[in-house]
Amino acid sequence: QKDDSQRLLESFNTDQIEHTLRNSRAEPYTSKEEILLEESESPLDNNVTAFALKAKVIYPINQKFRPLADGSSNPSLHENSKQVILPNQVMETSTSGSLGSLSQGDKEDCSSSTTIHSTTSDDRFQARAFLKVTSFPEVLMCDSFDVKLCLCSLILKDLMLLDSKLRKEKHGIFIQVLKVYFTDFCRKKKISDDLFKKILLSQENAFEELQKQLDSRLQNTEMSGAHNSEYQTLEDLERKEREYSEHIIDDMEAFWKQTDKAQQAFLDQSKCSSAKATKITMDLTEKMIAVESLLSESQDLQAMDIQEKLFNWELMVKMVNSLKSYIPEECKCRLNIVSNILDHLTVKNSLSVRQKEELLTDLHKAFWEQLAHFSNECIQQSKDLILKQLECRTKKREEFKHRQKAEQGSLLSKTFHKEDVNDFFKAYRELLEKHRQAQWELEEEDDCESTEAVADLYKELYSKASHALAGLVTELFLQTLPVVTGLSVKECELLKEEWQENLVPQLEKWETHRQRRWKLFQEQLLQEKELWIKEYALSAVMQKHLSEKQEKIIQGVVNRLGCLSDESVNYILQKHRLLLCSVLTRLTLRRVGMAVLARMRLSRKKSLLQELREQHTSQKGSSPCQDKDQWQLQKAVESHILEEEGKLEEETQQTHLEFHQQLVTEIQEALQFLQQHMEQVIGQIVLQHARQEAGKRSSDDSQDFKERLVETAVESVYVTSNNINRLVQNYYHQLGEITESYEGKKLQQLKSLQ
Repeated sequence: QKDDSQRLLESFNTDQIEHTLRNSRAEPYTSKEEILLEESESPLDNNVTAFALKAKVIYPINQKFRPLADGSSNPSLHENSKQVILPNQVMETSTSGSLGSLSQGDKEDCSSSTTIHSTTSDDRFQARAFLKVTSFPEVLMCDSFDVKLCLCSLILKDLMLLDSKLRKEKHGIFIQVLKVYFTDFCRKKKISDDLFKKILLSQENAFEELQKQLDSRLQNTEMSGAHNSEYQTLEDLERKEREYSEHIIDDMEAFWKQTDKAQQAFLDQSKCSSAKATKITMDLTEKMIAVESLLSESQDLQAMDIQEKLFNWELMVKMVNSLKSYIPEECKCRLNIVSNILDHLTVKNSLSVRQKEELLTDLHKAFWEQLAHFSNECIQQSKDLILKQLECRTKKREEFKHRQKAEQGSLLSKTFHKEDVNDFFKAYRELLEKHRQAQWELEEEDDCESTEAVADLYKELYSKASHALAGLVTELFLQTLPVVTGLSVKECELLKEEWQENLVPQLEKWETHRQRRWKLFQEQLLQEKELWIKEYALSAVMQKHLSEKQEKIIQGVVNRLGCLSDESVNYILQKHRLLLCSVLTRLTLRRVGMAVLARMRLSRKKSLLQELREQHTSQKGSSPCQDKDQWQLQKAVESHILEEEGKLEEETQQTHLEFHQQLVTEIQEALQFLQQHMEQVIGQIVLQHARQEAGKRSSDDSQDFKERLVETAVESVYVTSNNINRLVQNYYHQLGEITESYEGKKLQQLKSLQ
């Protein structure tokens, strides 16, 4: 009679548990073509298998990678009955986040890999749908494979909200600066109160209209390509981020034009002199440069907070997923020890093989039911708990926003004079910093509360499930075994004590492995933080280079013009500095968003490589005394990990290069808008200068002509018709020369400008 107890033990695997989990939640849509493609990527090749079996290649049963004659590696060739899951088959499960496998063999099969790279799977990964979440607590219920994607999508959402908030603040501050200058003119009785209110209301309405147009375009972008409202793909996210950036650049150009119109309307109504108008325009530009610097500084600080929040989220999610794996691992340890005890009884002929298999089968079924119940309770109760958390969270956020809005409105409602503008900027900077710090603390507190609540729930459910599993084993030893084996109750109690004694070191061993995996995870996060720091440094260098290059260009244009006054030159340089600062502020945030998208693209391969490292560390620590074959196996695995790390590094550079090229393209488009706007500004200044020069020359030429006319009339003895005609012809000839000279200089100036 064949002993199939080991097969029975291995049959209780993670696929059954994951099936239970998936039945209780919606599944992302997957096309038939993708399913067929996954089936066609089966790693088991019959020819290779046959060759290896004929060659009688024998490897340790726990070995994960079996090197073949051609130097490649293949999962276990002796486990044909089970579907081996490759990382490039983009599965929903993960050893770290799923409920786990109840047998080491299945766990190794699920995580084994011949290679991480697959072009076909890369394309499918970008088109793969994952859950669309709106807040962090929802991520605590996601599949472990989707966690990084969901967290990064939340970061992109936060960056978009930050951009929107700062843009509205810029509109509000510009209105406030205009109000300061209007108030100054009202005090001097240069404009009436009614006109003052009318102009301000007109500008507020214009900015609201700009915001409505932008919201409409962004809404169209959000709705386009949405196949399923509950799910999204990485491909859709990249497209939306790209289109969003284009819309923001267009809105920036519209804002520049509107501010110019507002300044011109203000100057027209004030009816001040040309010199006074130039001074006011330069003052307004200088103040808006200060506003841009203020908002840029606030943006950088808040963007760093958002990125730091991502790392905190990952730690919290990892901790919760670790708690989920407690019960499956305990189930596996309990079953293994029970199986060993029953094997010992079978050897002593106290139990037949058939009886042993029946007992194990019944215990498997009971354990599976408890585990399925635990899984369902985790999902349902955590869902209810998170819904309550979200309700409280929403109320707190609304109160916080209302309080922030009231404080901001109180500051903006104050009346500041022109000489107090710097005090207003200082007060506004302090208010922004206060709000930033308060928002960070509120969000961190909410996230920690949600995580602790879910963790406490899982601990409570784990305690109940563990107690239930212990009860099942106690029932087996004290009630079933005495009847089946004929052993005394005392002997069965000793067997139960033996089981308990063997369970403790097994759980301690698993806890040691868990601590090692946690340490590896923290090291990985530290490396990614260092990568973020490098990205910031690269962004700062790029901004400095771009700023210096643009300043040289505009300085060269001004130098070639040559004829402008110092005031006009300073205004051109100031205006260019303002617009460039606005462009760089926007592109800095876009660069952060691209870094998040790159992280999402590489998340799958990084996760799989991290699993390889964790499993290698666990295997390395589980058997300190290794024979020659095990030592060679460890070296092969280490070599494989190094190879995959090299491939991942290469793909990381390629991905970053692709996003960098895309960023350069967007920078060129933004600078084209900047150039077009500056062409209009410089053109208006040159035209104004040409008119002034033409007016002066016309006045001088007219005076000279009158003097020559008097002299000619005095010197003439006879004033004849021919003399008069000749005099008129000379007059028109001089006018023609003046006009040609003016047109020639104007044409030269325009060519220089171009």
